[in-house]
Order: sequence, then structure tokens, then C-alpha cells
Amino acid sequence: MMNAREDARWMIGVDVGGTKVAAGFVNVRGEMGEHLRVPMNPRGTAEEGFAAVTSLLDALLREKDASSRAEIPIGICAPGPLDPWTGVVLNPPNVPCWRDFPLAAEIKQRYGVEARVDNDANAAALAESLWGAGKGYSNVFYACIGTGIGTGIVLDGKIFHGRTGSAAEGGHVSIDFRGPRCNCGKKGCIEALASGTAIARRVREAIAADSKRGAALLALADGDAAMVRSAMVAQAAAAGDVLARELLSETIEYLAIWLGNIVDLLEPDVMILGGGVALMLQPYFSEMQARMKNWCVNARYADIPLIAAHYGENSGIAGGAALCCV
Repeated sequence: MMNAREDARWMIGVDVGGTKVAAGFVNVRGEMGEHLRVPMNPRGTAEEGFAAVTSLLDALLREKDASSRAEIPIGICAPGPLDPWTGVVLNPPNVPCWRDFPLAAEIKQRYGVEARVDNDANAAALAESLWGAGKGYSNVFYACIGTGIGTGIVLDGKIFHGRTGSAAEGGHVSIDFRGPRCNCGKKGCIEALASGTAIARRVREAIAADSKRGAALLALADGDAAMVRSAMVAQAAAAGDVLARELLSETIEYLAIWLGNIVDLLEPDVMILGGGVALMLQPYFSEMQARMKNWCVNARYADIPLIAAHYGENSGIAGGAALCCV
């Protein structure tokens, strides 16, 4: 039984991205407290990037008395590649100011506490496993489908890092070796086909091929194809647009193929989808799962729940805090 002091214990989760840093308090039940955010300058100096993190931590800790500050653990979601065991950020393309940057050590030196560092999808998967949609399941597969696609795997309650910490790059699993080239250099990655960026690209290609069929989608972008966004596909499809429905169906098929592979490889207890594109596709989760029948050897694929993530835009803060619990 958790006593009152343990129940009230807070952690700080930090979410470092290419454009912003967010940080906030999270308690041991996964409940969010005060949280703040500031802009991130990813192309400045390493010190400037670190100052964005410390400005938030200083603001949050300012409200705590000196004796309690040393008791508040800090967990950080940082862009990869990184080493989760040493807390060193290696060479993240989205935050080029940090190269071989010892983030965990810098935090410890400044605040006197051990800091845990991991990538955002791993940490979000752990938060969902501990407190969110994956609570009660031992083996969890999590995917954040947004601008890109990031994934995390939790096995027996622990993040699966692989040999060097670089495992679970599920967004770069290819489902079409003749497909479009992904930013990672491979062809046909699911990220290059079903992320928000990829959906918008496919819309623009369809409009370029037949502007009449793409008229409804183009109208949503005020006539500017460069302003097309993935959310417009669901909006146009709901209004009955044929092209939008075809693009939406194609996206669902891509994800069914990919998730069928995940089931055959991992057979997790649950699959959790978060991120903006996943939110858009949530009404189609049952259809996506039904289509997995054609792409999955495992005859019991339908026994694995396919559900929406609990944490939304604050998944990185929750994930950072979750790192402090293991």
C-alpha cells in the first residue's frame, strides 16, 4: 500500500524537441502537475540548447524549498541517437547543437540529482505502460504517428533498448523496397508512407496528377498545394471526397501491413498508437485491425488490442518522468 508521502512524490519530466523544450511535474500515479515550455534553438551552441532546459528546471524548482529539490528526480526525453545508459546525446539530426553532449552528467552537476535520458518514443511507451493505455500489460508496442513515426517497445515492464540502445526504430521498417526514399536513406519505410509528412506529400502528388480530382483537397488548402496537411484528408473524406477516401484507405492499408509485421515479430500484449495522425485515424482502428488478417501469419492477431494512447501532447513530459520509475 502506497503511503501518503509516496503518493504525493513528484518527478520532473523534460521533453526536448527541435523547436521547443517542455517540462513539468508528474507524480507517481502519472498525473500531471505544473508544466512549462520555451523555444529551443537547435542550431545554436550546446550551451544555448542546455540553457533552454535549465531555464525550465530552474522555474519549476524555484517553488520548492531547498531541502526537497534534491529529492526530485529528473528524466529527459531527448532526440536520438543517444546512449540511454550514459545519458550522452550522440548526433541528433533535429538538434544539431548537441554532438556527444553529456546531458545526464550536466544535469547532475548543476542540480545534484541523477538524471535519466532516453528517446521520446521509448519514454512515452514506458509512460503508457506504467500509467496510460498500456497499464496492466507486460509487453507493450507503442507508436507515435505524427510528423514522423517513432516507436517504443516495453517487454516485461522494461524498455527494450537492444545491444547498443538503438533498437525499436519501428518507423524505419520498410514495407516496400520500391517505395519512396525515407529521410533515413532507406526506401519504403512506414514513416515515408504513413506519417503526416508522407500523407501530405501523397496528397500533393495526387493533386499534381489530376487537379480536378484533387479540387476538394486543394480548396481546403486555399488553393495552395504547398499548404496541404494530412488532417485535410480525413476532413475531405468525411465530406465524401473520393480522392480523400482513397488516400485514407491507402494509409490504413500501409499501417495494417506494418502492424501485421509487428505482431508476427513481437506478438505484444497491446499495441498503442499516439500522435496527431493516429488521433485522426482513431475511428478507423477496427478497420485497420481487420485488414491485418491479410498481412499477419499469427491467427490470433485480433486478440491484441489496438488502442489510442492516453497521453497526448504532454507524452514527452510523462515519458521523462516515467524514466525515473525504473
